[in-house]
Amino acid sequence: MSLRLSGIRHAYGPREVLRGIDLETGPGEILCLLGPSGDGKTTLLRLVAGLEPLQAGRIELNGTVLAEPGRELPPEERSIGFVFQDYALFPHLTVAENVAFGLRRVPRGERGWQVAEALASVGLETHAGAYPHMLSGGQQQRVALARALAPRPQALLLDEAFASLDARLRDQVRDDTLHVLQTSGIPALVVTHDAEEAMFMADRIALMREGRVVQVGKPEELYLHPREPFVATFLGEVNRMPALVRGGRAQTAIGSVAAAGLPDGPAELLLRPEGLLIRPAQDGAAAVVEACRLLGATTLVHLAVPDGAGGMQHLHARLPPGAVLSRGQQVGVAMDPARAFVFRAVPS
Repeated sequence: MSLRLSGIRHAYGPREVLRGIDLETGPGEILCLLGPSGDGKTTLLRLVAGLEPLQAGRIELNGTVLAEPGRELPPEERSIGFVFQDYALFPHLTVAENVAFGLRRVPRGERGWQVAEALASVGLETHAGAYPHMLSGGQQQRVALARALAPRPQALLLDEAFASLDARLRDQVRDDTLHVLQTSGIPALVVTHDAEEAMFMADRIALMREGRVVQVGKPEELYLHPREPFVATFLGEVNRMPALVRGGRAQTAIGSVAAAGLPDGPAELLLRPEGLLIRPAQDGAAAVVEACRLLGATTLVHLAVPDGAGGMQHLHARLPPGAVLSRGQQVGVAMDPARAFVFRAVPS
């Protein structure tokens, strides 16, 4: 099963929000649409679901055309499930009745089985008679997921489905949802503006900016091989350092890395915090520890490094937990080339 989007464009009046989107999911693949708020991600889901008329392009599911200009299948005939950001549960219906709402075309004798199957898939079979107000936020999210899965759709759409949950609950619900999606075997489009969430959920990420897809690939591809500074900064924290490219290498205040394909001249180096390596004081470039804080899974170290022009650059390093450095301590620093990305300097 696959979902294909070709040449999708959409505008609200004079404002174009989608500017030529080409994407395709593989069978059972989770594709995350990642990007800043307001960049057309939810609009794209609404077009796929049939909640907005398609202005340009084509949407296909398993080779069947769902929409193209002047030809639209209604939402109920698309075999696509949709989990909304606010879950959109009916407060006056029980959990089982909410899940059964999309099964009106299913023979009455089969509805109960499909409701039970959907609730079991999200671990809520014992809550069938409860009402939405009796459930936690995470349980409400799982009811919404069960309702979307109950009609046995051929594709699933999730729009910021975890945004309203607190941080601790969000991690658990995301983990549960990932398991359900992987078990379902159907392609899923997941919208989020949270890079960590996309990297956790996705088989591939499509990073969007201003209505365009700027890079598509596996999470590790975008994180370790960004095509432009926007990709590097959106996927995680970076240290920004001025650099000078000469003979295929970019020289910075803490050393040099390869800069293949870049012309000689000013450049910018973006370095992941885990790519800033701390050495004994006599090794590497000189640096001074400004702060060292344990953040659970990692230790964050603030460093000051001479910039070569009489000033100081302030950099962040992430180390394994347990590292202990004192404020004012002299250390050496170096770079992991796999976590360093060089781009041409943008004129100010």
